[in-house]
Amino acid sequence: MIYTVTLNPSIDYIVHVPSVQLGELNRMDNDIKLPGGKGINVSRVLNHINQTSTALGFLGGFTGNFIADWLEKEGVQTQFVSIKGDTRINVKLKSDTETELNAQGPVISQDEADQLINQIDLIKDDDIIILSGNKPPSLSEDFYQNLIAKVVLKQADFVIDTTGSELLNALVHKPLLVKPNHHELAELFDTTFHSLEDIIVHGKKLIDLGAQYALVSMAGDGALFFTNEQVYQATVPKGIVKNSVGAGDSMIAGFVGALVDTKDPLKAFQKSVATGSATAFSDDLATKTEIEALLTNVTITELTL
Repeated sequence: MIYTVTLNPSIDYIVHVPSVQLGELNRMDNDIKLPGGKGINVSRVLNHINQTSTALGFLGGFTGNFIADWLEKEGVQTQFVSIKGDTRINVKLKSDTETELNAQGPVISQDEADQLINQIDLIKDDDIIILSGNKPPSLSEDFYQNLIAKVVLKQADFVIDTTGSELLNALVHKPLLVKPNHHELAELFDTTFHSLEDIIVHGKKLIDLGAQYALVSMAGDGALFFTNEQVYQATVPKGIVKNSVGAGDSMIAGFVGALVDTKDPLKAFQKSVATGSATAFSDDLATKTEIEALLTNVTITELTL
């Protein structure tokens, strides 16, 4: 089983406004409400490509019910911990520029946190656990580390998609995959990139520090894929970018889903890039048809170092 963990889900309220005037009444052209949260996005895309997963995390209130109902209608399996607080609402304001207003999230009690930890105790050694996104401030600083410790004890594989110290601290436990973008990678090592070679040097550090595979996305410049022995670069298909939210989560879903199916990391890398691109070109998350239409447009090249 593939499990996704979303510690701080949201309703993503996406609003389109022709021009935002601060301090004035602004009328929307249109709006849409979608279930949000990085792990939830991964589970939704896995479902789109016919790969079963179970979404874990915390949901509460009328906002949590909205997410649970949406996932049930799509056929995504869930085992969320029910909490007293309301799941947050994040506003994605799309105008001449894109602005995001993200809430901090609900308070998670110790009992609620322990329920999620106990769920991880039930995983098996052939499961894959995908840990995605930031945690609400009420959870302990070492909450991700506690989850990872449980996964390692069960000898299961895990993917972690977060930033900063939480990502660095996870590397020693040999995650199956890490996926920072090039900006996050630079921040991780407190540096600035001036060339592709700079990105490659620091991407290889992710492997040296313990990651089994590392995927570094570079927006329109494609993506890099690192293994213990090689570095590969992928082109990205051409298209009109409509949606930056969820593209990175889609890459993880594409990679893990293809790796489970094919056991071939390069095919997984190609599927990952096609899936991320398909989401970027869509109003919501990528569908199987959209992904397959782009797959042959993703070219993988091994780089000579």
